[in-house]
Amino acid sequence: MRLLRLTALALLLVSPAWAHRTQPDHPAASESLSIPSLTHGQMKVIAEHLPAIRALADSQFPTDPVMRRLQAYVNLQAFACLWGSVPGSLTDEASPFNECAHAYLAGARALLVHLRGMGERPDVAALVREIEIEMLDNNAALNLCRFSDEPFNTGEIIGPRWREIPFHAPSALTVAAALAGLVGAAAALWRKGPAAQTVS
Repeated sequence: MRLLRLTALALLLVSPAWAHRTQPDHPAASESLSIPSLTHGQMKVIAEHLPAIRALADSQFPTDPVMRRLQAYVNLQAFACLWGSVPGSLTDEASPFNECAHAYLAGARALLVHLRGMGERPDVAALVREIEIEMLDNNAALNLCRFSDEPFNTGEIIGPRWREIPFHAPSALTVAAALAGLVGAAAALWRKGPAAQTVS
């Protein structure tokens, strides 16, 4: 999984079309849904429960267009942010990946809230209660950062702030490792090709 994430990061880096903010190329983009912001503290709690939120959405039946749009947004936004795997993405306000992490976690919270309104599901209600208790216990609503009041919407995917990466050491080291891994893999494939021809 780590190799996959590093490769994805490298591919994003070499893609000249990847901007900080992009609009998904599909008809639903024009029918975007507004997603409320969340604080830095709330973001940490939602991140811890993200797999559970996704599992609840995957098991939901029947679905509806809003739920599917929120699911798609969370998946696209998490990919754009390298699934929060770059050090500091979730905890460091100065990280070039912090804003995009806010976006997919805000989307995950919106998805959970929507699931709660789709019908009586004890597992959804239990997760909502658990998250609410953790947020109260940790005073999550009071832990703010510069992105805590930024609303998002499903018609806009937010990528990392690429120009800031060289000035943020953890991000710069991760990017360097990703590029080195990609170069190493390409070199290994190149060496394997001539070797295979020699054997044959």
